[in-house]
Amino acid sequence: MPQPARPRPPAPWVPYPGNADPSGLSLLVFPSLHSRALRNSRDLLVALPPTYATSERRYPVVYMQDGQNLFDPATSFAGDWHLGRTMADLAAHGVEAIVVGVPNAGRRRIHEYSPFRDSRHGGGGGDTYLRFLADTVKPLIDRSFRTHPGREATAIAGSSMGGLISLYALYRFPSVFGAAGVMSPSLWFARRAMLGYVQRSATIPGRIYLDVGLQEEPTAVADARVLRDILVTAGREPGRDLEYLEDEDGRHAEEAWGRRFARALPFLLGYSRTGPSDSS
Repeated sequence: MPQPARPRPPAPWVPYPGNADPSGLSLLVFPSLHSRALRNSRDLLVALPPTYATSERRYPVVYMQDGQNLFDPATSFAGDWHLGRTMADLAAHGVEAIVVGVPNAGRRRIHEYSPFRDSRHGGGGGDTYLRFLADTVKPLIDRSFRTHPGREATAIAGSSMGGLISLYALYRFPSVFGAAGVMSPSLWFARRAMLGYVQRSATIPGRIYLDVGLQEEPTAVADARVLRDILVTAGREPGRDLEYLEDEDGRHAEEAWGRRFARALPFLLGYSRTGPSDSS
């Protein structure tokens, strides 16, 4: 059976040249997007869902940190998330989104992914990085593709330090992001400053997916449980605007995060156990 034609990428987007297996998705690259504030450049990755080429629909968007780890084992730190396969499997059940992979900046990763400064590890560039996402990356994506641009259809997600900055993004840029995927977050950073920040902050409307692997450090599991309790105390309701998962076999690794993303993505997009949810 012939495969449907893939959409012609808008200039200067080009087809991804690597060895990724996007499982029928269209995987595109924007070469060397520059940030004057961050003083660096990076390639952006975009995965378009299977029906994008044959419909006129607009799609929700998920912005993901550590973008080089999502699709291609050749560029991943330690095995990729197999995200193309996950997106294709979910699409078969009607769950589709545009996924934007924002690669990290190598040695600048901790600086960009940390909203607070750590006395040992430095950091503190999170606000500048998120302004780059909000003011440069998101407008580019909305111009280039058929997106639902509103916050209710815009999620941000990541793991480890990427999970930390994704949680912060929901509180710091509530007009931009309406959901956050917070996978094995590095809550230890800056003496657990994020826990205090969330506890002091007003509850932001939107969905939070939070998880941790039980094969991770015991302190990471304890911190995730503290964050869960803070969110519940602040009024979030599990199953409505909070999803919490402890993965019995989960390690602090790409394989575990990729496997769990099959559960995270539907929740971030507003799907309940039976279908789309109206909560935002």
